[in-house]
Amino acid sequence: MSTKIIDLPELRDCVRVFQDRGHAGRLLSQMLAAYGHSDALVLAIPAGGIPVAVATGKCLNLPVDVVVVSKITFPWNTEAGYGALAFDGTLRLNDALLARTDLSEKQIAKDVEQTRRKIERRVNRLRHGLEPLDVGERTLIVVDDGLASGFTMRVAVEALVQQGATSIVIAVPTGHAGAVTDLAASVQAVYCANVRMGWSFAVADAYEHWSDIDEEEAVRVLQDGRPA
Repeated sequence: MSTKIIDLPELRDCVRVFQDRGHAGRLLSQMLAAYGHSDALVLAIPAGGIPVAVATGKCLNLPVDVVVVSKITFPWNTEAGYGALAFDGTLRLNDALLARTDLSEKQIAKDVEQTRRKIERRVNRLRHGLEPLDVGERTLIVVDDGLASGFTMRVAVEALVQQGATSIVIAVPTGHAGAVTDLAASVQAVYCANVRMGWSFAVADAYEHWSDIDEEEAVRVLQDGRPA
């Protein structure tokens, strides 16, 4: 495994290793201890990444913000994505996957526009009243609740680089080995506690308690994690 990938060997290919996202975030904070009390910034990918990031940030005494990115989903399956779009318009489509579907350009454009509106709404709700992201010369720790294909995370990283970021690390509780390896080439390091292999992979399988995070809960958790 690449030296840029930091995992916990005892958790490789295991399932049900985290109680919930909060527990996963606290475990990640132990792996990220070197960044504690520094000028690093923890950036959550909404919505599932927010509880993980808030728990990590609290343990490390680091500020938490969001990098709003969303997968572009199929019209017939809102859980499956064929691309991702970021807050700044950075767009990546899975051309190999699209080639195996009959989606028209018109439908793709409709899905992208729907995702753009979703991102705009989330930026307004999750970053209301805040200044634009200041990536500066600080380390950015980009957090999600897991990596399946890695598409959403890749677009998040690309968008942050476009904003001027020069030091990015990825921190996720669980991830498919292929996605983790691919992403490691584009960042300083990937911290992934539970790396798994195999054809069948679901982020939820790493958690004892798993449920979707809606925007109301995401806003509440993020506000609780920010200083008054």
